Amino acid sequence: MMARDWGKNSNVSQLRGKLGGCCGCSYRRTTLFVCSINIVVALYVLRTLYASIYLYSSQDSASNVVRYTPDQILVMEESARLRKAAEPLELPRLVKQLEKRLHREETVELPLPLKRKITDQILERLKGLNATASIGEQREAVEAWRKEKLREVDQLIVGNVTSTSTFLVEEAGLLKTAIGSNWAFLSEEIGLWIPMEVVNKEHDDKPDGEEEIEEEVLPGRPLPPECHAELHTDYDGIAVRWGLTHHKESAADCCQACLDQAKYAKPGEKKCNVWVYCPSETGCYSPDVYEHKNQECWLKYAEQPKLNFKDRYSEQYRNAHPNAPLVVPWASGVITR
Repeated sequence: MMARDWGKNSNVSQLRGKLGGCCGCSYRRTTLFVCSINIVVALYVLRTLYASIYLYSSQDSASNVVRYTPDQILVMEESARLRKAAEPLELPRLVKQLEKRLHREETVELPLPLKRKITDQILERLKGLNATASIGEQREAVEAWRKEKLREVDQLIVGNVTSTSTFLVEEAGLLKTAIGSNWAFLSEEIGLWIPMEVVNKEHDDKPDGEEEIEEEVLPGRPLPPECHAELHTDYDGIAVRWGLTHHKESAADCCQACLDQAKYAKPGEKKCNVWVYCPSETGCYSPDVYEHKNQECWLKYAEQPKLNFKDRYSEQYRNAHPNAPLVVPWASGVITR
C-alpha cells in the first residue's frame, strides 16, 4: 500500500516538473517577443517624428525661395549673355602681354661693378664738357656715349674683341639690353635724369643772333615763384610731414602743401619752409633705410636751410655709397617769407 502511494507521488512530481519547465520556457519567449514589439514601435515612432520635422523644415525653406516666371528667366539669361559679349577680352590679353614684356625688361639687373663702370664712363664724358654746357649738349653727349657703347657691344657679341674695348665679352649680353631697349630704366636707376628743354616752336620770333633760353622744368603744372624750385637738390630740415605717406601729383602741389601747412599751422607748431619732392618715376635715392618712391613730398622746417646734396653726388661719396646714382634725383625749394 505504501509502495503504491509512493509511486503515485513520484509520477505527480515528474508531471509537475515537466509542466514547470514548459511554463518557464513560454514565459521567457513571451517576454522577448513583447520587448521586440516595443523596440519596433519605438523605432517607428522616432522615424515618423524625424520625417515630419524634415518635411516641415523643407516646406518652410521652400516658402522663402523666390520663384521666377519663364519670361523673367529669359530676361536674366539674355542679360548675362550681353554682359559676357560686352567684356573686352582682347584688351586684357594685350595688357597682360605688355606687363610681361615690361617686367622682363625691368628685371634685367646689372651686377654692381658693371653698373658702376657705366656710371663712371658717363661721368667722365660729362666732365669733358665745358662748365657752361647746356642741357641739350649734356643729353647729346650721353646719347653719343650710348651709341658708341652699343656698337662696341655688337662687336663683342660677334667676337671682334679689340684692345680698346672697355667691357668684357661675358658682359656684352647684359649690356645689349641695358643700354639698348632698357636704357630708360637704367638711366633712372643710376640717377641720370636730364630735364627736357623748353623750346617755343610755335612762335619763333626771337631777334637774330639771340640764343634760345633753355629752362629746366618739372613734370606737372608750373611752380609759382615763391616756391624757389631747384632741380637735383635735396635740402635738410626737420620733417613736419612725413614724405613716405605723403604723395603729390606734381612738385607744384608739393610746394602748395608746404604753403598750406605753414598757413594753417597751430600755435607752437613748426611751419613748413622747405619742400622736397621726388619726380623720378623709378624713385629717388637716399642714404637712409627707406625706399623712396615717385611723387614723395616731404615738408620740412629749418631755421637756416642747408643743402644735403646738390647736382651730382661726389665721387668720394659714391665710393662710400655704391648704390648712389650719378646725379641727385630730388627737387627742392626754400620758401622765404
